[in-house]
Amino acid sequence: MKGFSEDSMVKRKVSMLYLLVLLFLALPLPARGWSGKVIDVAAGDTITVLRDKQPVRVRLYGIDCPEEGQPFGTEAKQFTATMLLGKMVEVGAINVDHYGRTVSLVYLDGKGVCDELIRAGLAWVYYLYCNLPICAEWKNLESEAKKDKRLLWSDPEPIPPWRFRRQKRK
Repeated sequence: MKGFSEDSMVKRKVSMLYLLVLLFLALPLPARGWSGKVIDVAAGDTITVLRDKQPVRVRLYGIDCPEEGQPFGTEAKQFTATMLLGKMVEVGAINVDHYGRTVSLVYLDGKGVCDELIRAGLAWVYYLYCNLPICAEWKNLESEAKKDKRLLWSDPEPIPPWRFRRQKRK
């Protein structure tokens, strides 16, 4: 190219490559996906998946299911267990939470587990932490479940799990 030295062209190419690598690392799912067998369900939104013979504790991204001892907590856990226990799932790791769990989107046969829990009326969209584009779709599913008074939404004033946990700590 006219006006550019060979050295400056190399620097520009390296800079562009560096930016592409940074953009690739910022993507949440494609580079971090893996599959494994669900070997335990601790709660509606927390499972253990066997990956390369190692158990990985997985927290479902962007949702919060009722806690044990909270209305519909047992139902949420049972729903997740019935859907996933002993089955192979696809895990799209997003990050690791402060408890060391791998926060992930999880899919069974192409269906999003979070979608199914929200649709059934067994999970809240966790607005504080849900910021991927899919969260807008989940908010619509949650609105439909509320409108139809599915499970936890049959309660006139359901207590979100994050508030329930806070009250328990006090």
